[in-house]
Amino acid sequence: MHSRLSLPAAAIALCLPTQVQAAEERAFDVPKGSLSAVLPVISRQAGVSISVGDAKLWQARVKSVRGRMSVEKAIQRLLDGSDARAVRVSATSWRIERRPPQPSRIARATPAPRQVPQPRAREPSNDAVAAAQDEIIVTASKTDLPLTHFAGVVTQLDGGDLAFGGERGMDSILSRTATVSSTHLGSGRNKLFIRGIADSSFTGPTQSTVGQYLGDIRLSYNAPDPDLRLYDIDNVEILEGPQGTLYGAGSLGGIIRVVPKAPDPREMTVQAIAGVSVTQHGDPGGDIAAIANIPVSENGHALRLVGYMLTDGGYIDNPLRGQNDVNRVHVRGGRGTFRFEAGDSWTIDLGGVYQAITSDDAQYADKNGPPLTRNSMVEQNATARYGMGTIVVMKDWDDLHFQSSNAYIDHRLFERFDASLPEARQGTDASNGGIPAPPSVGTVDVERLFAPIQLSPLNNVPRVLDQHNATRMFVSENRLSRPYSDGVGWVVGASFIDNRARQNREFGYGPLRATLPGVTNKITEFTGYAEATVEVMPDLIASGGVRLSHAKLGGAAEGVSFALAQANRATTASRNETDLLPSFSLLATPLRNVRLYARYQEGFRPGGLAVDGNFVRRFLNDQVRTWEAGMRFGDKGQSLLDASISISHSRWRNIQADFIDSTGFPTTANIGDGRITSLSGAVAMRPTAALTFELGAVYNHSRVDDLSPQILPVFNAAPARLGRIPNVASHAVRGSVNYATMIDDEDFRVNGWASYIGPSRLGIGPVLGESQGDYVDTGVAMRVGNARRGLSLTLTNLFDSRGNRFSLGTPFVEGNEGFMTPLRPRTLRIAVDVAY
Repeated sequence: MHSRLSLPAAAIALCLPTQVQAAEERAFDVPKGSLSAVLPVISRQAGVSISVGDAKLWQARVKSVRGRMSVEKAIQRLLDGSDARAVRVSATSWRIERRPPQPSRIARATPAPRQVPQPRAREPSNDAVAAAQDEIIVTASKTDLPLTHFAGVVTQLDGGDLAFGGERGMDSILSRTATVSSTHLGSGRNKLFIRGIADSSFTGPTQSTVGQYLGDIRLSYNAPDPDLRLYDIDNVEILEGPQGTLYGAGSLGGIIRVVPKAPDPREMTVQAIAGVSVTQHGDPGGDIAAIANIPVSENGHALRLVGYMLTDGGYIDNPLRGQNDVNRVHVRGGRGTFRFEAGDSWTIDLGGVYQAITSDDAQYADKNGPPLTRNSMVEQNATARYGMGTIVVMKDWDDLHFQSSNAYIDHRLFERFDASLPEARQGTDASNGGIPAPPSVGTVDVERLFAPIQLSPLNNVPRVLDQHNATRMFVSENRLSRPYSDGVGWVVGASFIDNRARQNREFGYGPLRATLPGVTNKITEFTGYAEATVEVMPDLIASGGVRLSHAKLGGAAEGVSFALAQANRATTASRNETDLLPSFSLLATPLRNVRLYARYQEGFRPGGLAVDGNFVRRFLNDQVRTWEAGMRFGDKGQSLLDASISISHSRWRNIQADFIDSTGFPTTANIGDGRITSLSGAVAMRPTAALTFELGAVYNHSRVDDLSPQILPVFNAAPARLGRIPNVASHAVRGSVNYATMIDDEDFRVNGWASYIGPSRLGIGPVLGESQGDYVDTGVAMRVGNARRGLSLTLTNLFDSRGNRFSLGTPFVEGNEGFMTPLRPRTLRIAVDVAY
């Protein structure tokens, strides 16, 4: 596994031998109580992962631990007098198991527990230890709930696994899960979807259907995925939705929570990673990153810094402009967190994030042209800049945890689209004997925009559509929780969100510019929520919760005439919405290692304003109600075989979706009601300690079965192409093989994966009804080294397949069915990493 991202809460320990880590002392202040309540506290303070081999030990009473001592001594003191003992698994991992009975004199000694061989002096991966840590706590539940008590589908990805084979941001998550999908407009411009809950292909006023979080901080409200690079990450948790009770608006499909590594006051460490890549049919690329952990004092204060620069070589040629490999992407960014131990178990984290993505040109190609080529008259560049400042305050009491998470976010995105005539992209108007077409031909009525100006009728004048999105958000959440213990766990909280999103558009015809209608959406939301988990009888756990949200929405048209603004003033007036979101679940354990669950959950998104031609129109809130049932078998990561399966059915009311209006521009409206049925499953086999096989699959069936009268006139031309919800494959399958062993004094790991993405549709309606998907993506990665140095090699798209990830090239050119977004061609990356 790549050493730049490592096992949760163990970045420093990975650079130290096991014996040194065992003897190292640090301060502990752990209250007594049940093991389930105390374990998250001592794990955080020790900076190690601790798994529990026997689920019945969760209720064991353990002692308090206070003072400075080694991690080993602290865990032993915690368990002193109980029926449990601690077994070291690696330098940064422990397992708590039941004490074996004392053997009699004539009995044979109890054999030692089977342990998976661990790579020396660095984190294990995809084995019993890493997976066991994943099984311990579902932190995205906001109550540190053990996975054995969680009724629902949760996927946990280890940070080291995400980094293994090269840092790819959100692509690293997409390649490891079958239920998460995305548009592929470009880095920093995409929308994410989970469990078939998908709305549109564009960056517009609609809120995302997936909630994204960095730690406990919401990354965005109605902006695209910022695609933050996942350096120095503990783990990623994906909760399939809806998750409305705990996460509110914008979690219809679920949430993705990225947990960064926390500052560690124990030791100063520095890591560096550098790689070069070569792309077949394209340009080379490279990446460099540094991670530093700096203790500031002996009082527990520490600073953690991450910085990186990446460039991905282009591979799309533009013969019309005589350019090759035009779609190079540059990324630079960083993250910093200062941890201040304020005393009396109070902790304050001050943090900041910044990332800038610059795309030199679009990554789509002409479907009917030569491979990896596109004829475009203009460079379709894009820039995305994301900045965030955070303050997080935490305190632990005996069985209680308080957390206040606050952030200010500024997110800006610029996109340029080619709006030239189709004939211009070919150089002549073939349908008119080579005679230039008038400028009014096409999806944009240029004569109307530039009516006062005498225009040249030449069709070779480049036309562009520039779109600017600016979002600023302040978010604050405060909660008090009691981790599940003695049959009870709960969380109660309140949150405040103030979000403003502005979208401006400008049309360019040669040197001329015209402002098009834009829109500003504002929302201020106050929320209170509560959820409790109770053991109603042995082996039966019930959870229930409720969320009450009150939102004030408003907005205004941008760049329209006074007359139009007055005519539509009713749609721009502010209004209020109040939503009540209940949830309920049951989880039973009829047999050892077999868990059955049923769950009901709701989610919603508030309404807003959207541009429709020359007008600004209102769209209403939408709501999803989901019934779900499933089964889990085995203790994930600790048994030779574990598996899970779930089925869900959702009713989606007043679906917010984007489509192409009569003037050729994207707009948003409530298109009607729909139904979505999703079936997903996963299985993992470990025939040996070093070898693991994984397989996951998902099937989605969706229909829009009750069209809104407002949008029926737009779709009369092709009513048969309306029914399917866009951008989600009807089925997807992912498989992987992982092998880890020792070669002399070096760790050796190799991982191979393959994903099949089934067919899907680009969008709703006759213009966006084109097919996409139906392709296979593959890759293999390997690393040899140890905690202080390593050499990695990664090869992606082994068969150099093209595929079609996304059929939207530009929505402002007629004939968009001729576009495709191919996979990145076969790419080889070689990287080195060092740590001090």
